[in-house]
Amino acid sequence: MSELEGLPTVPAADDTLPGSLELGASSISLSVADLGASRAFYEKLGFVVTGGDAEQGWLILKNGETTIGLFHGMFEGNIITFNPGLTNRMERLESYTDVREIERHVTDGGLEVAERTGEGDSGPASITLRDPDGNAVLIDQFF
Repeated sequence: MSELEGLPTVPAADDTLPGSLELGASSISLSVADLGASRAFYEKLGFVVTGGDAEQGWLILKNGETTIGLFHGMFEGNIITFNPGLTNRMERLESYTDVREIERHVTDGGLEVAERTGEGDSGPASITLRDPDGNAVLIDQFF
């Protein structure tokens, strides 16, 4: 069973929160030089490991509703990540905006998508964009 299968489920995102496009849970994915040193640093800030695989070079840490990913040797720079279908409280949403709909919305709005979802109309997929300063924005749907 994957870590996602055991999450509590809620019907939909809280529609009283601000925003005009539902992107899901947010986190920062940090490219780190030393996974162990970074883990120790963030644990001293109150984070705990909730997922990942240190032998493969990545860990997911949480502190309350804040999530960070530590990644060694997987990519350059840091990435802001959004996960459609999940809340920051680690709940799986029964109803959410699919990443393909998000892709259509952002391209219709004139944004360039660097990496597209590809074929298929449901299931896991992701897109990557760059903000005006070159920062990577990953929208990664797990299911």
